[in-house]
Amino acid sequence: MNTNAVWISVGVIGQLMFTGRFLLQWIQSERSKKSVVPVAFWYLSIGGAAILLTYAVHQRDPVFILGQSTGLMIYVRNLQLLAKTPAQPVRPS
Repeated sequence: MNTNAVWISVGVIGQLMFTGRFLLQWIQSERSKKSVVPVAFWYLSIGGAAILLTYAVHQRDPVFILGQSTGLMIYVRNLQLLAKTPAQPVRPS
């Protein structure tokens, strides 16, 4: 596999992780019959953004770098806020 194919694979993996977060959120919301954002959504966001940021740096794309680095900070901050939030009791639907 040549270097270009490796970098394309990295970009595709990052994009799949990023897309997976929306699928996870949609499935969880459908199950709950209301809009929910599971904690795993933020971890997939961080993973996908970090991989895509790496790809963007390799591509030297300033627009892509700005977008992914900004998003990455927001995703990390959301996990910090969630860590400070007391656990809510689970109520049967």
